[in-house]
Amino acid sequence: MKVELVRVDDAFHFEGSGSSEIKVHTDGSPEIGGSNQGVRPMELLLMGLASCSAIDVVLILKKQRQEITDFRIVADGDREQEADTQRKPFRKIHLTFKLTGNQLDENKVNRAIALSMEKYCSATAQLEALAAITYDVEIAAA
Repeated sequence: MKVELVRVDDAFHFEGSGSSEIKVHTDGSPEIGGSNQGVRPMELLLMGLASCSAIDVVLILKKQRQEITDFRIVADGDREQEADTQRKPFRKIHLTFKLTGNQLDENKVNRAIALSMEKYCSATAQLEALAAITYDVEIAAA
């Protein structure tokens, strides 16, 4: 896998691209001179984790003919500063899976999420070595 990051302005705005033609923008906070032209890099890590799992869950539930009318994941990351550095890695990440659908089977939804988190999602495997990752599920009828 390979990505490219290109500086867009004379501050902290960057445009990233990978194997698709879709561009992703990152930027620093205004406090350091950024201009809010993109997401923060650590936010992008949380988005990557959430989207990795979301793709797994949708694939699994589609195979089980579960109709999803709305799907959201809220990712909440707690960061801790490392001693003698400016680094603040995630130490705890909690995902809230929020699914709405017509007659969603709670057992199938829970199983799909568990499979993603424990077997399929590479982002989870990458991050769980340094952060405790937990999740809960909210299911609503359409």
